[in-house]
Amino acid sequence: MLITLFFSLLVSSVIATEQDNALPRLTDTKAVEAFIDSAEVVVIGFLEGEESLGYQELVAAAKRVDSVPVAICTEKEVWADYSLSSDTITLFRKADNHQENLVIAEAKKLEADGLVNFITINEVRYITEYNQVTAVGLFHSEVKTHLLLFANRGSKEYTELREQLGAMAPEFTGKFLFVLINGAVKSNSRSLGYFGLKSKDLPRVGMYDGDSDMKWLLPEGEISTERVREFCQSFLRGELKEVKQAGTEAKTEL
Repeated sequence: MLITLFFSLLVSSVIATEQDNALPRLTDTKAVEAFIDSAEVVVIGFLEGEESLGYQELVAAAKRVDSVPVAICTEKEVWADYSLSSDTITLFRKADNHQENLVIAEAKKLEADGLVNFITINEVRYITEYNQVTAVGLFHSEVKTHLLLFANRGSKEYTELREQLGAMAPEFTGKFLFVLINGAVKSNSRSLGYFGLKSKDLPRVGMYDGDSDMKWLLPEGEISTERVREFCQSFLRGELKEVKQAGTEAKTEL
């Protein structure tokens, strides 16, 4: 009986370990499309199988970045739908309709730490909190115009405004990246100063256009969905380029 019990425990342990090391398997294009649509950011390992270089590293990375769903697709006919021809780990994000590919054969070194960095750097969302890591993905995006929410974490407006603007961001997919800058973090004081702001002035909304290197502030007042939407539309209509830019003085604004 003890032998039977030991064997049962051993089998259960093996099954649990296999489940821990398994990623959801996507078998056709519809399954891949549904998975991509399931979250703002997802990662798919387009790999030949579980024995492929990169699979175990991806499993380990997935456990450490649990905010991003991860799956595997071994069907090569599906790979072609995403312009892939060899083993690749790909991140898909909705904020700018971007597909970021990490081709296994071109990777100089493939480790779980590197994959965690790959995911976190490129984890751009409908509203992304700015820091040294996310800055890389934000500025590498083909979308060069940023709608900026300056707010102090811990303030009564912080969470409400973050949710409000994050809900509006999908309207401007491919046109703006919505970025949250926490004014309570000392390292962000330079970003505030670039717009002539200090932590005590927040919350405020600004805009930075990387193509023209121009910046503006939404005038002081209620930060409503309607006002922010019109601010964005004014830029798209080309009207902001004739407006005085935000600068080093706190009073300089739209």
